[in-house]
Amino acid sequence: MALTCGLVGLPSCGKTVIFNAITAARALSSNHSEINQAVVKYTDGRITKLVEMYHPRKTVPATLEIVDIPGIKEGLGGSGHTSRLLGYIKDVDALVHVVRCFEDEKLPFEYDTIDPARDVDTIDLELMVADSIPLDNKIKRLAKRVRSGDKNAVQETLDCEKIYSAIQQGIPARKQGLTPLEIEGVKECNLLSLKPVLYVANIKSVEDAVNRHVKALQQVAAGEGTEVITVCGKDEADISQLEPGEQQEFMRSLGLSESSMERLIGAAYRMLGLISFFTTGEDEVRAWTCRKSDKAPVAAGKIHTDMEKGFIRMEVIRYEDLVELGNETAVARAGKHRVESREYEVKDGDIVTVLFNVKG
Repeated sequence: MALTCGLVGLPSCGKTVIFNAITAARALSSNHSEINQAVVKYTDGRITKLVEMYHPRKTVPATLEIVDIPGIKEGLGGSGHTSRLLGYIKDVDALVHVVRCFEDEKLPFEYDTIDPARDVDTIDLELMVADSIPLDNKIKRLAKRVRSGDKNAVQETLDCEKIYSAIQQGIPARKQGLTPLEIEGVKECNLLSLKPVLYVANIKSVEDAVNRHVKALQQVAAGEGTEVITVCGKDEADISQLEPGEQQEFMRSLGLSESSMERLIGAAYRMLGLISFFTTGEDEVRAWTCRKSDKAPVAAGKIHTDMEKGFIRMEVIRYEDLVELGNETAVARAGKHRVESREYEVKDGDIVTVLFNVKG
């Protein structure tokens, strides 16, 4: 499953610069209604090593789809223009909120001051204004069933009213501590403020990575239990245009061990509870994505639906064992080639072979 992230933020926060840093797309900044989209390949060090070992005919890394949504202005949550922009958020797995964390009078901004906490609240407010509409509509649709004594409708209404009331008090759905059943009850509303959020602090230079604005944003993120990725948007956008070898050299000169794309994907995977597992061979080395708690048949279904339906067992090698011992034969001789049943929870870095049988 490809991970999809939507970039949001105030106008002139540097969002499109961050988009270019992540995707090397060379998109032009725009505060109008156009969106930018790109799919980037996430070639982590493990898949690079597996390719060196197997020399496959084909390599398929994990991918990340980025949707750059034009800047959202304060107080326009009910407008048609902003509603169209917010509509792009509905299908993303997570939001990446870009927050300006540097001061520069030469670069215009939405406000006269830099205040990350205010900017976060502004975007949250626009998301909540948008969420109030489908919640209110659902409550009205359920009214007739409630009057007839439909217990399911009564419970769904209570869930919607609880969330709606908290939103009116300025509490985004993601901060309301909703139970899985409550979330299921409002699933059709596709609440924007329920989307998990990862913050990107857009800074002016690497030396400015711990300024007071970044610290303020880190405090906001800590209160939500999420992360802040610090990115020098302009420098990393320039780096993304270089050849791979030159990129590494430039990054080292800036004291960076990973690109902004790698840092973003790593943080997004942690936030969403996602892991990578691999299939290997001479034909193909491929990375797959599943949730941390997925059991073997569900993970196998990411490879092919027939594998989940007809699952028999999963043969597993740990990436670390394969690298240490050099090949699959040595792993088997060391007794580290495992056979797992349906109850096995796939781990990050597992190299798997699925045995299955689908009757015709």
